[in-house]
Amino acid sequence: MLHAWSSARYVFPLPPGHRFPVEKYERLRRRVLDAGVVAVEHLHEPERVMLDDLLRVHTAEYVERFGTGTLDPAAMRRIGLPWSPELVERSWRATGGTAEAAAFALDHGVAMNLAGGTHHAFPDHGEGFCVFNDAAVAIRALQARGRIARAAIVDLDVHQGNGTHAVFAHDPSVFTFSMHGGRNYPFHKVPGSLDVELDDGTGDDVYLDRLQAALPAALSRARPDLVVYLAGADVHEGDRLGRLRLTAAGIARRDVLVLEQCREVGIPVVVTIAGGYGRDLDATVSLHAQTARIAARFA
Repeated sequence: MLHAWSSARYVFPLPPGHRFPVEKYERLRRRVLDAGVVAVEHLHEPERVMLDDLLRVHTAEYVERFGTGTLDPAAMRRIGLPWSPELVERSWRATGGTAEAAAFALDHGVAMNLAGGTHHAFPDHGEGFCVFNDAAVAIRALQARGRIARAAIVDLDVHQGNGTHAVFAHDPSVFTFSMHGGRNYPFHKVPGSLDVELDDGTGDDVYLDRLQAALPAALSRARPDLVVYLAGADVHEGDRLGRLRLTAAGIARRDVLVLEQCREVGIPVVVTIAGGYGRDLDATVSLHAQTARIAARFA
């Protein structure tokens, strides 16, 4: 059975009409429980990430100012979310969820955080709805504890993981692979270990062909002890911010491809849900739940 991490604290207040779909986290939690994808006893409440682990990636000034609500207004606008104590709690817990799921995956093969994938967070600032870089924090924590030496990030969110690339620039122990919309946000890309840029309107067949061509070589080059998989739903044809044209069936094939490739070479995988901004919120939740169902087949 799949072990997953989620919390009611993943939800935080937003003004009416805000485009960040915060409700999807609670809906996803209920969906995977109601469908039996995750057993109640296998759904874990994450602890707040340890401060020492957070500071392995983020600057002390940024962490302190965000936590106390003293970031300047321009910095909060860059994040794109209004500050609140609930946002602080969510950011610490969601990062903790990925760190805990990653540690579990090392022993059991696959685990999932029903949040995470906040790949636009840089060491000293956040961007694009991302406060702390959960994948980077999880990797650095496991390296510091001697549990892994090398890691790979397989980022299949529709947006390039610019913050993750910046964190691990010039670090050969972490391989950053991002396949994303070439003309989509962020408009200033940060080079990673391997970037595959896609044209607007790319559909299932071209997308999967490009992924099949790139992923095995990426894993071979990376030689990772762990893969962090950002399984973004924003590649879907119904996404407001995505610009690609993948169907739900195509996204399912994508998830299977990633997990099969990793299993084939014996690499543990921690899955995060990353982005998903569908015009129909329930459809977005269904896509994330589909990823959880597929991960459960490999657990």
